[in-house]
Order: sequence, then structure tokens, then C-alpha cells
Amino acid sequence: MKSFYLTDAGMVRDHNEDSVIIVKNDEGSHLMAIADGMGGHSAGEVASSIAIKYLGKHFKESFRNMSKVDAVNWIRDSFDEINTLIFQHEKTHPESKGMGTTLVLSILTKDFLLFGNVGDSSGFVMKEDKLHKVTYDHTLVNLLVSAGELTKEEASVHPKKNVLMKALGASLDIDVDIFDCDMDISEILLSSDGLTGMLDREQIEKVLLGEGSVEDKVIKLIQKANNRGGTDNISVAYLIRDGKGEDK
Repeated sequence: MKSFYLTDAGMVRDHNEDSVIIVKNDEGSHLMAIADGMGGHSAGEVASSIAIKYLGKHFKESFRNMSKVDAVNWIRDSFDEINTLIFQHEKTHPESKGMGTTLVLSILTKDFLLFGNVGDSSGFVMKEDKLHKVTYDHTLVNLLVSAGELTKEEASVHPKKNVLMKALGASLDIDVDIFDCDMDISEILLSSDGLTGMLDREQIEKVLLGEGSVEDKVIKLIQKANNRGGTDNISVAYLIRDGKGEDK
């Protein structure tokens, strides 16, 4: 496998509330995850950091010899535990009241590929040189599009397009979306909405299909998002499966 991740504050925000990780455990399974925090007084970056630090440690320590069913339960339990940790932090740090984070992750083993998502960070796969979005954004406008009250075009310019319907830290009960993908894919891409808010799927796909290393493509995506305004923090995690690059 060849992988790379990068996070950038963007052109407008004065600090970065995103956190990102790619980690491989001792049996060769990969976890990728991006958390996009929210909340004043730097609380957003605390929430996203809680999520990513927990996942990285928990994956290396506990994700072993798991069936797909076990892995699904591991994802659900991880989201629940992170949600609990955020609420516990708020109790001892009143200044962080109201903090929360989105969280998207993927787990790739030799037998299966799973995605988990709460919020509006995105998971994609590349299959036969076509980029497909796997996850569903938990936003108000996406809900209205699904209900037929808005078109996708109207949603893209709606004044409340960034209003989240789900986030870790927002409710004691977390309903995580889990997606089971077939293994016939060549690449996995995760991003915060700082990328997808600036570039559409076709523009992202063009960069990934272009020339350059894994690192080059991640950097180029962030540069393109910044060139279009960079109105939010931008995070990208990208992995190419065996046969496309050398192990890193």
C-alpha cells in the first residue's frame, strides 16, 4: 500500500480544527480517519483530536483477527466511546461546552472494506478509474434534497448548507452510518468538507487520475481548494492499494 495524509488551515480560518490519521496494525490492516471539529475557544480541535487519538491507539491495540461483523461492532463501539469521551471532557472543561466533531473512517483488511461516518466529512473509492462517493452527508440540505424539497443545485448554494444534523458530541445517542464496500477498488480517499466544499467529485477525480505520487496528489487537492477560496480547514487522507504503489 502507498498512503499519505495532510491537513491545512485553509485561506480564511486562523487555526485548524481538523485531525487526521492513517495507521497500519501488525496484521496489515489499515485505518484511515478524518475528524472535523467544531466549537469555540479551540474546543473544535480538542474534540477532533480526542476522536483521532482514541482511534489510532484503539486500532493498534484491539483490531485483530476480526470478521466483518466484529469490525462493524468495533466501529459502532468506537464511535460511542469517542462520543462519551467528548461529553466527559466537557464536564471537566466548561469552556468547551458545545464542542463536537464529524468523523469519517475506513478500515481495509485483506478480506473487507468498511466505512463509518457521522457528519459531513466524506469517504470515496476509486473503481475502474471512476471516483464514487460512499458516505452520506448528515446535513440539513442533504435531508431536504432527499425529501425532494431542494435540488442538488439549490443545495450547493443554500445559506444553511453547512448546518449539520449529526455530530459526535451533539447527542448522547449516536447513530453511525456503516458502509460495506466490495474489494474491487484501487484507491480510498477521505476528506473533510473543506475539500468537497471547494471541489466537486469530477475535479477531485481528475487530480487522482493525473500524474504524480500519492503525496503530490494530496498536496495538489489542497492547493486547488485553497485556490478556490479555501474557506475552511482542508484535510485529505489517500491510500492506493497494492499493485499501484510501493508499501510505505
